[in-house]
Parts: sequence; structure tokens; C-alpha cells
Amino acid sequence: MTNQDLLKITEKFGSPVYVYDSEKIISQYKRLTNAFSGVKNLRIHYAVKALSNISILSLFQNLGAGLDTVSVQEVKLGLQAGVDPSKIIYTPNGVSLEEIEMVAKLGVQINIDNLSILEQFGTKHPEVPVCIRINPHVMAGGNTNISVGHIDSKFGISIHQIPHVLRIVENTGMNINGIHMHTGSDILDIEVFLYASEILFNTALQFKDLEFLDFGSGFKVPYKEGDIETNIEELGEKLTAKFQSFCKQYGRELTLAFEPGKFLVSEAGKFLVKVNVIKQTTSTVFAQVDSGFNHLIRPMFYGSRHEIHNISNPQGKERFYSVVGYICETDTFASNRRIAEIKEGDILAFNNAGAYCYSMASNFNSRYRPPEIMWHNGEAHLIRKREDFEDLIRGQVKMDLSTITE
Repeated sequence: MTNQDLLKITEKFGSPVYVYDSEKIISQYKRLTNAFSGVKNLRIHYAVKALSNISILSLFQNLGAGLDTVSVQEVKLGLQAGVDPSKIIYTPNGVSLEEIEMVAKLGVQINIDNLSILEQFGTKHPEVPVCIRINPHVMAGGNTNISVGHIDSKFGISIHQIPHVLRIVENTGMNINGIHMHTGSDILDIEVFLYASEILFNTALQFKDLEFLDFGSGFKVPYKEGDIETNIEELGEKLTAKFQSFCKQYGRELTLAFEPGKFLVSEAGKFLVKVNVIKQTTSTVFAQVDSGFNHLIRPMFYGSRHEIHNISNPQGKERFYSVVGYICETDTFASNRRIAEIKEGDILAFNNAGAYCYSMASNFNSRYRPPEIMWHNGEAHLIRKREDFEDLIRGQVKMDLSTITE
């Protein structure tokens, strides 16, 4: 997509607006599968929570991918998109037994990370295959907001509790067909990830009837030019060798699974906003845009950096701006950032807006959520309409308060 393509999208669909480049999604998927081409049985489960638009899910279905889901609603979205239930894995955290049973009836792969639920589910449904999510107590990601492998994480069953798992499996006679781990996002150190994989392999040897091992994901993508990222090709070469060695030791070929989200869609996304006002104070020049953390919360929630470009004046002289939103809260997208000179009415483009951006949007301040566009085969396709006032009040029920007296 060129800047002119993006500007035409804002002319047609207005701003703010999310745009996703299908070509970039496809290339990232192929990059990952090529990196692990030496694995006989490879399964990629796209993490729906990153970007759950049904057209995105349909794209992955057409690429041959499965889905990683964390709620019954995500499972139903996947089924609506045409994904075969056998290619969907359900990995919830802290949900009720009733929801897990509901999902099991839909025919998807169940993944459990809680001893209590494991025992309850195994006692009632020993015939249903279950994957177990372990916590390897390895932090391969960034800070504790996005790293879930640390010892105090709420995710996974501690590797030190495997004896308890084995006792539950023996007592219930349940079928454990997979072992899963996820250490967190923004993995930089491949050796740490490989160390965690050895823990997964050693755990897997204690279960006799496994069909697959799921290594999670969390691969880091670049957020600016020259930024560090996970070396997928190196990881593919090293982990493939380790996995092949494990399969020989285990006695048969298993499936190697991943569940990437950010890696597949982050760089494909652009978020386009219009500059409402240029406001200069004694020390700062603010570019105030027609959006806020109701549409893109990551900079405020995670401290994430999104490169911002003035696509209306890309060759302009750079000045320092703080880009802020229109929400009645502090909603700073960038502080004192060098950006080509901005005028009121200009369109700014945020990079890396494909993952955990629209999916975390809200109606805070009663603002409408923006539309989503898929850029596919050189054309812009509307894949979600802009909300309107009817969307805002849908589901609300106005009480009859006429009987209230002073």
C-alpha cells in the first residue's frame, strides 16, 4: 500500500480507520511455515485475540491455518469463518467448567491450565482428548505484562506440579493428547526459548499417547527501522533439529504447533487518523487527532511504540510533536516525536496496528469504533462498518422512571 492508497481510503471511508494488508499477512505466514519446512507435521494456529475480524479468520482458513482461541465466542467466530473445529484449539484461563464443556461439544481441541478444572473435566468427560498447558517458569518475553512464563504467572500448570497431573490422569483415565507452553510475547533470546522447549520435551516424555506439542508463540516483530526482531529462520533451524530428535526418542512423529498472533498481523496493519487541531503550549506542540485510547490503547496500556508518519506531507521538514487524542483522559500516543511538519487536516498513519489494536477498542466517552478495511489484490474492501448511534445504544434498556417522586 502506498501513501496515496491510504489517503484514498480515508477519503472514501473517513477517519479514523484501520487498514490491513493481506499480502503482508500472507508473506508472514509463509515465512513461518518456510522456517519450519523440515518438520513433517506442522500446524499453525492463528491467535484470534490479536485481530478477530471474521474476514481475517477466513483468510487464515484459506491459507490452511487453524485457530488459537481463548473464549467460546472466539470459537464461534472461527466456526462462522469456516474453520474446521478439528483445527481450532481452545486455551482459556480462569473460565468456568461449564464454558469448557460448552466448547468441548463444538468438537474443538481443549487445552487446560488448571489442576482443579483438569480433575473436574477428566472425571466427567474422560473420553474427550485434552491438552495440558504447562508453565515452564522461563521468561522468554518482555515485561511481566506480556511475559506469562514467570513463576508468579496465572497461566499454566507449574512443571513442579506434573506429579499431581499424572495422578489426576491415572485416577480419571482421561486422554492427554497434547502438551502446551507459552512463555510470553516479544521473544528476543532464542536460546532461552530453546531452553524452555527442553522442559516441554522432558514433560512430554511422561505422557504416552501424545499427538502434538504446542510451543505457543510470542515472536517479536520490529516496531521501527532497524529494530530487533525474533530470528524466525534461526529458531526454525534449531528447534526443528531438537523436535526431530525428540520424536525419535518418543517413538513416533508428533505434530509441532505454534499459535502466533502479533507475528502474523501486526506489521500488516495501519491506523489512519486526521489531525483536528495543532495546539502549542509554552513547551510542547500537540497534534490532536480524531481518536484516542478508545481505539488504540497499546501505547498507554503497554508503553508500546508505534511509528507515526504524516502521509499528507511525507517530505516535510521534521518537527517535534506530541500526538494526543480527543478522549477526556490522558491519551498520549507519542511524546516529542520527530514527524514531518503537520497541519490541521493532515492524515497520520500509525504502523504496527494489526495486532491488539482494534480488538482492544472500546466505546469510552461514547465514541464510535472505527471501520476496518482489508487491502487485498490492490483494492480496499470494507470488512467492518463504522459504528453509529444505533450501535451505541443497542442492548441498552431505558427504564420507566416516571413513577419516581421527590
